[in-house]
Amino acid sequence: MKKIALALVAVSALGLAACGDRDAADTNAADTNAELTANEAEADVNASEAAENALDTAANAIDTAGEAVENAADATGEAVENVAD
Repeated sequence: MKKIALALVAVSALGLAACGDRDAADTNAADTNAELTANEAEADVNASEAAENALDTAANAIDTAGEAVENAADATGEAVENVAD
């Protein structure tokens, strides 16, 4: 949908430029550039959020692995105590 809107804006800007109305064409070009910049910023934010989620997932996996090691150590300790008894 955004691609269609950008295409329409670009065609409109060309049409206005052909009519000799440079101020309107410049304004439309500036608006198009602003929209492209906003879209790029949104993509950057989405990528940042995805990276943050990936780091959170990795941290959770490390915590889970640490708990598994701790549980295994506890089980080993209990097994040694049971053998000693």
